[in-house]
Order: sequence, then C-alpha cells, then structure tokens
Amino acid sequence: MKVKRHVKLAACISIALTISGLPSALAAAEQCRFIEARSEREACYQRQETARAARQKALETQQAAQPKPYEPMGPEDAQLAKSMRGICRGC
Repeated sequence: MKVKRHVKLAACISIALTISGLPSALAAAEQCRFIEARSEREACYQRQETARAARQKALETQQAAQPKPYEPMGPEDAQLAKSMRGICRGC
C-alpha cells in the first residue's frame, strides 16, 4: 500500500514538472538583439519572421476551418423574408 502511494506521488511530481517546463520550452525565442554580428543578427530576425509567418498562416487556416457562428436574422433580413413571402411561387 505504501509503495502504491509513493508511485502515485512520483507520477504526480513528474507530470507537474513536465507541465511546468513545457511553456518555457515553447516560449523560448532567440534574442536577436543581443547578437553582435550584423549578418547573424539579421539572419536571426529572418528566421523569426519566417516562423511568425508560418504560425500566422496556421492560425488563419485553423480559423477558416472553424464553423462560422450562427448569426440571428437582422432587421434587413427579416424585411426581405417578409417581402419574399408575398411573391407567388406557383403562378
């Protein structure tokens, strides 16, 4: 029984450490402004721009894939629907 408790505790601690270390690994960005050589610094900025453009494109693709929210009928739409009901469709 004590062994199970220690295993659970170890598992919880390892999961907590993994989760807490994850954001720092994802957010670790190059600090281009501290690079002395101009060509290396500009290459660093170019890599960051390429990565940013890729993230932006992925975000736009994801947003385009999401279904559009339901929009209730506005006053102009209601007026158009009302006028369309008066048109004879079988004549």
